Amino acid sequence: MSVIVRTAIRADAWAIARVRVDAWRVAYRGLIADAVLDGMDAEREGRVRTDRWSERMADNRNRQFVAVDGDEIVGWAAVGPGTDDDRPGSGELHAMYALPGVWSRGVGHALMCAAEQALREAGFVTAHLWVLDGNERAASFYERHGWHEDGAEKVDTGFVADSLHERRRVREL
Repeated sequence: MSVIVRTAIRADAWAIARVRVDAWRVAYRGLIADAVLDGMDAEREGRVRTDRWSERMADNRNRQFVAVDGDEIVGWAAVGPGTDDDRPGSGELHAMYALPGVWSRGVGHALMCAAEQALREAGFVTAHLWVLDGNERAASFYERHGWHEDGAEKVDTGFVADSLHERRRVREL
């Protein structure tokens, strides 16, 4: 596998939607209701998110990357200014997903390197991310890359399920 990470463009939105849906269906099985995961649709996701992603891509404070193997997008990451009131001036890894078929093959590592570099280039010296409680695979990945829990927790309600319990991880860049 020869992965190249590049900046995402508007035309990537549909492939990014597929990556997100496929990753959620596997990574969050048992953590989010099956009906929610089974009801996710990459085409609908692509339509809904194309404009939103395009807006984010046009804002130079936010960066989105795709991991490409050959001509297939196999992963996606999004970074930008943090959204947590108690961490002013912190950058945030807003999202990072890869197709389940490429897990443990270096895609996540390549995306993480690009994401952290982009945050540093944007002037952030610290960053944070949120991990769904129970997602041990992701928690272990982030731990190996220097992200540690800081004790903060949150419950997102009404997003895709009744409630999503998450734990924050932080690191110096």
